Amino acid sequence: MTRAASLLIALLTALFAGVLLWVFHEALALAPGARLAESAMANLAATGVSNPVTAVLLNYRAYDTLLELAVLLAALLGIWSLSTATPGFQPAGAVLWGMVGWVVPLLILTGGYLLWVGGHAPGGAFQAGALLGAAGVVLRLSGDATAGLPSVAAQRWLAVCGVAAFVGVGLATMAAGLGFLTYPSAWAKWLILLIETAATMAIGATLAAAYVGGRPGSALGEKRRP
Repeated sequence: MTRAASLLIALLTALFAGVLLWVFHEALALAPGARLAESAMANLAATGVSNPVTAVLLNYRAYDTLLELAVLLAALLGIWSLSTATPGFQPAGAVLWGMVGWVVPLLILTGGYLLWVGGHAPGGAFQAGALLGAAGVVLRLSGDATAGLPSVAAQRWLAVCGVAAFVGVGLATMAAGLGFLTYPSAWAKWLILLIETAATMAIGATLAAAYVGGRPGSALGEKRRP
């Protein structure tokens, strides 16, 4: 690179940095306006849930949450397309497997609780799905080749069910004369619960399958512990 080109790049970088500093200064100098939190709380009753976090994720910015699920799905498809699953760990001994027999059902039960309580208290699909995924990781670490996941066909359905439920509800609200993912007040609670249930299953299956790290059903030499 020539000296003139280096100077030009340095000048443009400095100019860009100066513009950013000016924008930040002007933003900080503006008089404070209405806070989004206040507007969100004022309209909470129309969202179908009483937990403001769930209202933000599934109602106010449902598009963003839909795209988050799509990113998880794309990541899993990328993992499945790369290679076969790596060999599993050695089967757990009696003591470890006994602990797994207690921990995994507890994780699943807690995940179900967090899914249900998310409408009016801290919880929701992402927390519940993370616990389901953790249950799969624990099973995989204890020697279960499938991480507790069902058949290959079922895994594929589970991976897409979160995005499918979101899009399906959005198309249904459009067919009813409303906007995409604009829930009618009478059905908002149950539509959000439907989406969250599907999202929980999708997140849990995606995280567990990602930890397995390969195409489903490809670790042929391994056996599930009875």
